[in-house]
Amino acid sequence: MSEQSVLPAAKRERAGKGAARAVRRQGLVPCVVYGDRKDPQMISIEPRHLMRELMGGHFYNTVYELDVEGGKKERALPRDMQLHPVTDLPLHVDFLRVGKSTKINVNVPVSFINEDDSPGLDRGGILSVVRYEVELYCAADDIPEEVVCDLTGYEMGDTIHISNLKLPEGVVSAITDRDPVVANIDAPRSEAAVEEIEAEDQEAGEEFGADSEAEAAEDDADEGDSDAESKE
Repeated sequence: MSEQSVLPAAKRERAGKGAARAVRRQGLVPCVVYGDRKDPQMISIEPRHLMRELMGGHFYNTVYELDVEGGKKERALPRDMQLHPVTDLPLHVDFLRVGKSTKINVNVPVSFINEDDSPGLDRGGILSVVRYEVELYCAADDIPEEVVCDLTGYEMGDTIHISNLKLPEGVVSAITDRDPVVANIDAPRSEAAVEEIEAEDQEAGEEFGADSEAEAAEDDADEGDSDAESKE
């Protein structure tokens, strides 16, 4: 399950674009904490703390304790982070307040294990991943760090759905109107099929080259006619 980590934060009084720019000029990242039927709280966090958590790989499914200087602590889950289009440094973060009974939709990464125990993959099949993350619905304190997809026993041509994954107790798929596909065990292309594709590509390349030569010859002919007309 997700671990509760601590993020030090400072309280800020003003909201708005001008106030946010002023916070950034101080070398901090403006953030807002909302939800739980309470007024939004404006805070700022040092970018190095955010980048450390973001690079850890579980930023969006970790419940943080925001240790606000001069204020009370908040338990919150990151919901959105705006990044600079050039530097990729954080510009703004939205946090959602959560309690022990708060249930939310969250994207959780899928980890594939035991590829060697899949008969289909052992015979040359290809693991075609459709979803590297699955959307789950669970309590904030029960967010799994990852969902494991055990490939043991899967044959060539098999399809793996979310319902085939073993989810922790109290955790369900957020998509209820269908059973989304997570991955397929596809048959490899035969050598004949690969050779046919390569032959088609080569033929297309030769046709393109022939067309280019024909166009060049036409251009040369047009230039010759133009020179002849200019002499006349």
